[in-house]
Amino acid sequence: MNFSKADIVKNISKKSLVSAGESKIILESFLSLIKSSSKLRPVKLSSFGTFSFKKTPTRLGRNPKTKDSYIIPELNKLNFKPSNKIKENLN
Repeated sequence: MNFSKADIVKNISKKSLVSAGESKIILESFLSLIKSSSKLRPVKLSSFGTFSFKKTPTRLGRNPKTKDSYIIPELNKLNFKPSNKIKENLN
């Protein structure tokens, strides 16, 4: 099941007595807080999980159609590790 930001905003505004515009601001500020804080150190949300940045190494990529090789640079990716409580609820 996929959720878009619009779906999350609708759910926030339905479950709390907040307008859709305010819900969007809440969601955007929460996501920007997670992104900026996790660059410095892992961000742990109790009973939910941990967000952290992970560096991917430089590697060789290949276009399967033309067989051309190129180097994919080192990247920073936002990583999420769910808590044990979330894993138990899913299984």
